[in-house]
Amino acid sequence: MGQRASQPRKRRKRSLLEQRALIPVLLCGVAAVGYFVPQSEKHPLPTVRRQGDSRATAPAGCNIKGNISVVTGERIYHMPGQRYYNETVVNSAKGERWFCSQWEAWWAGWRKSKV
Repeated sequence: MGQRASQPRKRRKRSLLEQRALIPVLLCGVAAVGYFVPQSEKHPLPTVRRQGDSRATAPAGCNIKGNISVVTGERIYHMPGQRYYNETVVNSAKGERWFCSQWEAWWAGWRKSKV
């Protein structure tokens, strides 16, 4: 028994998952890779188009009307051909605006009219 106590104990090697301190470091490294990988420019950020007058006219090629509901404050966009498209008036003084694409309207936080 005396010999066993005097022998140094062998340390068992730990796997990466057992080394809890390395897990957050590895996760941060994996997340950081996204910043260094070049991104394709499929969807550039939309530009906000606002007119100075209260009754804004549509910019060329932008015929989607962004309307803010008076009752609920919801931001809704109307496409040409939809039920209330012709009745909808864009008032930029209230924050309403024109959009050139559905993606641009969605990206700005507006939803499509249900009718």
